[in-house]
Amino acid sequence: MQEEVENRTLTLVVSGTKFTGRLLKAAISKYMAHCKEKKLQKKRSRDAPVTPHGKQTVKQLIGQNQGISNIEITDPSIKEFEKIARKYGVDYAVKKDRSSSPPKYLIFFKGRDADALTAAFTEYTSKKVKKAEKTERPSVLAKLSQFKEMVKNAVVDRTKRKELER
Repeated sequence: MQEEVENRTLTLVVSGTKFTGRLLKAAISKYMAHCKEKKLQKKRSRDAPVTPHGKQTVKQLIGQNQGISNIEITDPSIKEFEKIARKYGVDYAVKKDRSSSPPKYLIFFKGRDADALTAAFTEYTSKKVKKAEKTERPSVLAKLSQFKEMVKNAVVDRTKRKELER
């Protein structure tokens, strides 16, 4: 294993009419400059601050200096909103307000994301309305069991009548 580490090879392709020592020196210096530039570029990319996207803390959202707004939600199923917000690419932060008896959720978002957030909220509310309508309808199995009970309880007159029709 030690030999593999020590014996590294490099393939350098140089095109020229006459191969001289100067040409070799110029090719190697160009390669070394290229490696140095690559290393500097990698270091710069590591040092650059990464701006978070999607769900983040309120502190991170404020740190982006773009102005924030908030909306209040009382519904405890906040996970559905998070899925929709991720779909629309909204940068947001969720804060739970426990001061009231049913806890409220404050959703902070950037000022520039207002249009995307309104679209996300319209989709979220339409999902909630559909879910509420669905729960109002009785299930088919409940209806079926109700009809079964009605049929069981119904008294059928099973006496035979013999009437002669003319």
